[in-house]
Amino acid sequence: MKVYPEPMVALMEEFGRMPGIGRKTAERLAYYVLRLPEEEAMKLAHAIRDVKQKIRHCSRCFNISETDPCGVCSDPRRDQNMVCVVEEPKDVIAIEKMGRYNGLYHVLMGHIAPLDGVEPDDLTIQNLMARVKREGIVEVILATNPNLEGDATALQVAKELEGANVKITRIAKGIPSGSNIEYVNSAILADAIAGRRELR
Repeated sequence: MKVYPEPMVALMEEFGRMPGIGRKTAERLAYYVLRLPEEEAMKLAHAIRDVKQKIRHCSRCFNISETDPCGVCSDPRRDQNMVCVVEEPKDVIAIEKMGRYNGLYHVLMGHIAPLDGVEPDDLTIQNLMARVKREGIVEVILATNPNLEGDATALQVAKELEGANVKITRIAKGIPSGSNIEYVNSAILADAIAGRRELR
């Protein structure tokens, strides 16, 4: 005898694929969707569809956006000489929330993690190199997470940029070691950006 109808099993399996979602949580989420009025459930389904169909990565900085180039890259009021390098699009949001940085961004789409099979070539480092040369960038701010992987990634990016005529800085260590940019208090993050140090 089947414990659950097949559509419930399929929904639980899909929820179970999500990060941090175990079997019990997947079961609770499936029941939540089942209890929703059909109109509300369809709103959820349409929101998922829209994210997959309408959101893309900016071809210049790799941030997520509905347009290409994204709103930051296409804003003439931004400082076009400065690029803040982050690991993920969510880090751009964290820095933008503080409202004190007015340059451009470059999203690496992850960090170097050899044990997980993520090597420098899997990131957008080469795209960053091309941007620095093509756009005449004056300063590159390395704002990767202040943990082992983030530091290793920052060092690799700095090494790749050694031949370029560009100032390379790293965000200050006011951010606790081992933390993630997206969870850092805006004031601490603003101080870290302001207190960045030159790597060479």
